[in-house]
Order: sequence, then structure tokens, then C-alpha cells
Amino acid sequence: MPKTSTRLLALLSLLQARRDWPGALLAERLDVSARTVRRDVDRLRELGYPIAAVKGPDGGYRLDAGAELPPLLFDDDQAVALAVALQLAAASGADIGEAAARALNTVRQVMPARLRHRIDTLRVTAVDRSDARVDSAVLTALSAAVHAREVLRFDYTPATPPERADPPPRRVEPHHLVTRAGRWYLLAWDLDRDDWRTFRADRITPRTPTGPRFTPRELPGGDVPAFVANRFRGSDPTGGWPCRGEVILDLPAAVVSAYIGDGVVEELGPDRCRLLLGSWSWTGLATALGRFDTDVEVVGPPELRDAFAHLARRYAHAGDARRRFPVDGDPPGRGVAGFARDQQTR
Repeated sequence: MPKTSTRLLALLSLLQARRDWPGALLAERLDVSARTVRRDVDRLRELGYPIAAVKGPDGGYRLDAGAELPPLLFDDDQAVALAVALQLAAASGADIGEAAARALNTVRQVMPARLRHRIDTLRVTAVDRSDARVDSAVLTALSAAVHAREVLRFDYTPATPPERADPPPRRVEPHHLVTRAGRWYLLAWDLDRDDWRTFRADRITPRTPTGPRFTPRELPGGDVPAFVANRFRGSDPTGGWPCRGEVILDLPAAVVSAYIGDGVVEELGPDRCRLLLGSWSWTGLATALGRFDTDVEVVGPPELRDAFAHLARRYAHAGDARRRFPVDGDPPGRGVAGFARDQQTR
């Protein structure tokens, strides 16, 4: 490769590495004169790279964004990271799978043989676990509102039919656009409900224009991933579960510790331990404790003991092939149990 071409690639790589470069420092890094740097900058400009001159005591250069995308330069690790990310894009929930595949093919074609070999050995099959694809235009509109800090109005299709045939649009202060388990969500402050809400992006139809600018509110806890995770599992914004119970299990503490997540276990003996655990409901907590397949002594509270009694009746009925319906005195249920009870009272 001619020396000039090699130097141009080195200069372009440096300009992509940081925002501003003093001319003298570029000349020092490339081991050339300041005049040579100016000529090489002009050559890159002729190739379509928008390089701006930076005024100041030292002078310098900056690689700006242009109207068109010029050829890009990646080091080996960046190229591999880009290729892997493009392979995973199909499972992101955004409707960009086809575009990502074409981009990957373009990137792969211009890679040297050694990098193509690395990419081919890192082939990833992206399994799309989401049945909800989001139009990229919707994601762009939501992201723009978050960035501009402008009130967003949108029509929302909930999981269950709304009470009104034509519900009013939602008005929110968009805070973050997040992805979880192959779905995209908008985390926002709902102005009409005066509370934080998460909205599925595939159910959002943005309205234009956006509303006035706002000063972002402080998110409880300040950690977006933690806040969203707590909301999905039903706990409060600080990470605490709404239902917490204490039990004693006839198992070693080391065995229990491997399966309790954010629970607290205390060793009481070689084959006995105390466990403090939380869940989104008392029934869910009792079910989680039942998976240890050992004797359980409930320390408290009474709600947990009642949940165990409720599950005991339910499981007893499920194991009795002669019974078709719950007995009198069972708490009301939902789903199939509620349907069966309705049939019995007709």
C-alpha cells in the first residue's frame, strides 16, 4: 500500500478516536509535518469526510457528521463487535431485521479474510422471543421525544379493551426508551395519573406535534434498569417486595442459598436454616418456598400461613380424580376455577 494511503488511514483512525485533535499533536502522532497533516486533511475532505477546522491557540481538526455517510474505518475488535450486534438485531424487537442482515452482508464483504474468518466462526442465531414487532419510525419518534424532553401524546392499545370506545390520548413526560426480553418499552411520567408508567412501544401510536418542553423528574432510586425490573416483578421502586415472609426449612443453608436470589438465609444447624424471602403475592411466595421439597415451618406473617393453607386445599383437589369442583369455603378463584364455579351455580 502506498505510504500516503497508509498515512490517510492512520489519520482517519485518529480523527475517529476523539472529538478534537490539535494539529501539532496529529503531526507528532503521525511523525509528519503540520503542512503534511493539512494536505492529508484536504485529501480526506475530497473523499467525502467532513473534517472541520477547530479555531484556538493550538488549532486543530474535528471529524463532523456529514450529509452522507462516508466510508468508515474500524479496527479488528470494532468490526467483530459490529458484526455480532447486527446478527442479534433481529431479536431486539425493533423491525430492523432485514436492514440489519443487509448491513451485515455489506460489512462482511469489505472485511479482510482474517476478520471474515472470525465472523464466520461467531455466527449467532438470533431467536426472536417476542411476538411484538415495533416499527422503527415509532422507536425514532419516542427516542426523539425523550432526547428533546418534550411532552408526548399518543394513542395506546392496552392488553384488555378500554372502558371507553374512544379513549383520550395519553400525555406523558418520556424518560427512557428501554428494551426487555425482546420488547421495547417507554418509561414515562403519566401526567393524567400522576405516576410512573411503562408502556409497550408496539402498542403506541404517537401523535404530532409533541407538547411543551419539561424538566425531567428524578426517577425513584435513580437506576433505570433496576426501576424497570422492580416494576415488572411487582415490587416497589426501592426494590422491596410487596410480600415478604420468614420460614424455617429442613435443608442446609448452602443448598438453599443457591436458589433464593435476593433472599436472606441464616444457618441454624447442619441441616436446618432460616429464610427470609419476598414475592409479588403471598400465593406466589408460598409456591416459591414449596419448590424446596422439604418441611416448612412458617415464622410469619399470618398471610403466608394462610397462603400455604389455600394452596394445600387447591393441590388436594387437583390430586383427587373423583372431584371436579372446589369445595365450599375455598376462596374465590379466577380462570378455569372461576368458570367451573359459575357452571355449578347456574
